Amino acid sequence: MTLAAGRIFSFWMMIAASLTILGCVHCSKTGKLVVVLRRIAGLDAIEESVGRATEMGRPVHYSPGISDITTDTAPQTFAGLAILSYVTSLCAKYNAELIVTIQIPNVFPLAQEVVRQGYMSAGKSDAFKEDNVRFMAPESFAYAAGVLGILQREKVAANIMIGAWWAESLIIAEAGSQAGAIQVGGTANMHQLPFLVAACDYTLIGEEIYAGSAYLSQEKDKLGTIVAQDYIKLAVMAITIAGVIMVSFGNTFLKTLILK
Repeated sequence: MTLAAGRIFSFWMMIAASLTILGCVHCSKTGKLVVVLRRIAGLDAIEESVGRATEMGRPVHYSPGISDITTDTAPQTFAGLAILSYVTSLCAKYNAELIVTIQIPNVFPLAQEVVRQGYMSAGKSDAFKEDNVRFMAPESFAYAAGVLGILQREKVAANIMIGAWWAESLIIAEAGSQAGAIQVGGTANMHQLPFLVAACDYTLIGEEIYAGSAYLSQEKDKLGTIVAQDYIKLAVMAITIAGVIMVSFGNTFLKTLILK
């Protein structure tokens, strides 16, 4: 078996990246690699938000964004679901009511199971209410309108929206602000970050949402993957800089190697 032309370099880079991830995970789990993540204020604020909702006797609203799990923005949805698990455990711990709203049909059963497992892990299976994981509408602005109604009627004390967002982000965040909720927003869609920064109390920017699960759980395998990603980024940056310098001096060796 031979590799197709133009894919050889990509293949070996994939192998190197995979080995880097496996190595970092192994070292993290065995204690050879101690990972300390920088403080992320938006993630630290989640417990404060749930605590405030508990004190006020009002619910917490959570949304994992409006992206399907079959698109290029699916990682943002999975990141949102991972943080939803943490939010659920906090709500179960503090006996705060949790309302989760979903736009995408494929995401609905996943979110429902995440919330169910969160209550089961906290030993409070009876506190789980299926009706509190709500499928709103498959159309984005219809979904936003439904969420606006919930934020106002339920008088939520905390609005957490982490995932892939488009034009609905500002609509929902503004409604949460008018309802007096403390808000934590996050997305990797750069075109929506200015709106979340303007309307939310705390904002997770870009890759911070992907690091959320590792940051909150402090599980060593997840922390290892975060370090591995940083090593891979450094390697890509080094190759890019080296390539620019070499081409500037008329040396096309690296360019030829990459195109193989």
